[in-house]
Amino acid sequence: MADKERLRIAAVADLHVKKNALGALQPLFAEVTEVADVLLLCGDLTDYGDVEEAKILVKDITAYLRIPSLAVLGNHDFETGKQGEIKKLMADAGVTVLDGDATEVQGVGFAGVKGFGGGFGRRSLGSWGEEIIKKFVHETIEEALKLESALARLRTPQKIAILHYSPIQATVNGEPPEIIAFLGSTRLEEPIDRYRVSTVFHGHAHHGTLEGRTKGNAVVYNVAMPLLKQTFPDQLPYRLVEVPVGEPVST
Repeated sequence: MADKERLRIAAVADLHVKKNALGALQPLFAEVTEVADVLLLCGDLTDYGDVEEAKILVKDITAYLRIPSLAVLGNHDFETGKQGEIKKLMADAGVTVLDGDATEVQGVGFAGVKGFGGGFGRRSLGSWGEEIIKKFVHETIEEALKLESALARLRTPQKIAILHYSPIQATVNGEPPEIIAFLGSTRLEEPIDRYRVSTVFHGHAHHGTLEGRTKGNAVVYNVAMPLLKQTFPDQLPYRLVEVPVGEPVST
């Protein structure tokens, strides 16, 4: 376990577990158990949102993971409309699934939502015109409000945000420009900076960039498994980050 001063966080997203993948995550979960104090699973846990895929993941978690784990769902986990069942399977396996919720691990606060798209900065999609556009933007706003509500409940010096979609463009750069707007939203950045989040983890952008910062200087890590595999081919695909348990370090 961590000492009293630092928490070791392992994070990965976009596992895309398939029905024939039993045991595939054994090396990752076994190593993470040895080197980290908590594991973050940042969405797209399953490949097609299939309950059988979730059951395979849960079997590997219960067999090989021996540290606390927190998760958010991703867009793939919603594909078949079984996200409620997937969430319950994960919870029954001891995984804390966050959806506008907050929790603490060894004195560090975590808030999590899936997030949504809409684009970044001045190019963000506005709520104007056809009703379907307004609904798209409303979904993004609702996810940002859920994140804000979760962060507001934390009283810890250190606050960590867990997302699937990105709150900044920097960590999705590298993807085709045509899909940038569907990989995240600036609207997620605002509550992160207002509540002085120190660190953010997300996935979704398989060909994005490893790190960036919000306007308020929160460190943002893209932990999509395909990106980690490509960048660190000689390592197991997860990111290990240590954060202080006490007051955030000035940067």
